[in-house]
Formats: sequence, C-alpha cells, structure tokens
Amino acid sequence: MQTVEVKAPAKINLTLDVLGKREDGYHDLRMVMQSVDLCDTLTLADGGGAGVRVSSNVGFLPCDERNLAAAAALAFWRALDIPAQPLDITLKKIIPVCAGLGGGSSDAAAVLRGMNLRHNAGLSLTELAKIGERVGSDVPYCVLGSTALAEGRGEVLRELPTLPKCWAVLCKPDFSVSTPALFGKIDSVRLRCHPDTEGMLRALEQGDLPGVTRRLYNVFEDALPERCADKVNQVKNVLIDCGALGAVMSGTGSAVYGLFDNEQAAQQAKAELLKLYPETFLAQTV
Repeated sequence: MQTVEVKAPAKINLTLDVLGKREDGYHDLRMVMQSVDLCDTLTLADGGGAGVRVSSNVGFLPCDERNLAAAAALAFWRALDIPAQPLDITLKKIIPVCAGLGGGSSDAAAVLRGMNLRHNAGLSLTELAKIGERVGSDVPYCVLGSTALAEGRGEVLRELPTLPKCWAVLCKPDFSVSTPALFGKIDSVRLRCHPDTEGMLRALEQGDLPGVTRRLYNVFEDALPERCADKVNQVKNVLIDCGALGAVMSGTGSAVYGLFDNEQAAQQAKAELLKLYPETFLAQTV
C-alpha cells in the first residue's frame, strides 16, 4: 500500500466561550476556530510489526493508541469495518505540546485524511469528521480546518467566511495547563465577561480584520492560576507593544498568539518573544 505524507496545521481560538456543564459531564462550548500554517508532518507507511506504531521526534509522546494519531487509524478501520493492519506512523512534531493549539487533534485529523487516501475510501471531509468525533472533541474541526464556529463539545461545526490574510505570532510560555483541571475550575470562577461571538461572526462576514481582532477573547484566561496569568499577560503585552492588532490565549493554554496585518511587525514580535521563550513561531492564517 502507498506511503502517504500529510500535514497537520495548528489551530487557534479567535473566541472561546463555556456555556455550562452538561449532564454527561462535558461542557457546552461556543468558539470560533482558525487554522494557521504551523504544521506537524505525519508519514503513514506499511508497518514492520503488528498493530499501529507511532514514532516521533518528541520522546515523551506515547507510541500506542494513547496517541491520538494511532487512535484515529484504529477508528478509521472500525468505521469502515476493515481489519486492523500493521501501520507505522512517523510524526515530525513542530506544534508545541499541551499548548491549546490542537496539535494532537490535528495529528489525528491528518491521519484520517491520510488513511482515506491509502485505502482509496473516497470519504468526504464531513464523513471523516464524523469518525473524528470518536477520537476527540477538536478532531472534527481539525479535519475541516479553515475558519469555523464550533459548538456542543466542539463537534457541531459551521463553516465561516475565511479570516482576512494576516500573520500570527504564537508563543508558549514555560508552563503547561491541565485541561481537565481548568474545565473543573471554570464552573466556580466569576467570569469577567463572555466573547462577543455574534460580533465576531459579523466581522468575519464583512472581512473586517480590525473588527475580528477587537473581539478576540477566551474565558479560560479568567480561570488561570495567578502565576500563569502573569506570564500570559506578559506575552500579550509584548505582542501588543510590537503592533499586534489583538492578542489572546488559545484553547486552555498555555500558548498565546497575536494577529498582525504587517509582517515586519510580526517578525519583530517573534524576535522579542524568543528572548523570553524558545517556543515562539511566526505563521500565517490559512
């Protein structure tokens, strides 16, 4: 069977709102998502042994089905009632881990697209996204990519007008956040406000980049421990001082990004943040 190489773009949250806790223990979310061209690369090839194996340039990632990339391959076979086959997945990791940039979910989505090609299955992106629901809440969005409104656990998607071309500087400060712990805390903290999601949708419809950047907001910033919040604000301040139109934390963090309409200013912001944190990147929206 053919060897397939696929890209897995990072995602950022233009808005992230938590509407409340559901009876199933999950939370209802409403968020506007955007892909950027900071990418992992995955290669799918015939396996040399039994089952699915994942090898990566990041040593601490699991190499079995605890890795979402492997889980996606198994979910694909189950959905199509295909017997599992030996498969080697080689993952070149660029997207920071545990950063709120959807790296693991995007890796899983890329595997679904790659498996579709390897098996000549002819599934649509919508069908692949449905399989992705079994792997993780962000996987359906990562299958579709671009600009979208995500609701429910993140699996209810509506395609939106593409964000006007701009540059994103992404920076992961030197701490990680426990997503379950932050979801647990969000129910007990007083939120300062909620995103203007409707205004964000209007700004996207009008192709209004300044209108988009005025409405960047993530409620999880209100649930961060003080030490973490200080570092997030430090990064945001550098981004704004360098000319970002807006800056916000992505997902449950800890990565922070700023959007720029000027590449030179974005390059300057990247250079300044690299003095503080090595996991700093310049990307474009896609």
